Order: sequence, then C-alpha cells, then structure tokens
Amino acid sequence: MSAKELEKRIEVLEHEVQELKQQLKKGDDKQEPWYIKNAGMFKDDPVFDEIVERGRQYRESLRPKSRNRKSAKSE
Repeated sequence: MSAKELEKRIEVLEHEVQELKQQLKKGDDKQEPWYIKNAGMFKDDPVFDEIVERGRQYRESLRPKSRNRKSAKSE
C-alpha cells in the first residue's frame, strides 16, 4: 500500500472517529440513568411475578423458625 493510500485511509478514519465522538457527546446530555430507563419493564408480567414470589418464599425459608416459648412471667 502506498503512502498516499495510507494517508487517505487515515483521513477517513479520523473523520469517522470525530463523528463518533460527536455522537457520544450528544448522547451524554440526554442519557437517563439505567434504573429510570428500565423502571416498569416487567409490569404485569406473570413470569416476573412468579420469580418475585419464589424469591420471597426462599428468603422466608432461610429465616430461623420462631419458638413459641412461654415468658418467664407466666410460669
């Protein structure tokens, strides 16, 4: 590849990089936080509701079982 061809390729690449930088700069101003952007994405989804319920059941299964001991006052 000749020096002239390399210079042309570099010029094209530099132009493309400049365009990408401008696109990124524009996007930064309007970009919402991920938690706002994704809020409500599983609303009314029965599969997600089932996942939440099974997670709750699992967490409850990890809790120690409470004993119904009589208090010292009642003995």
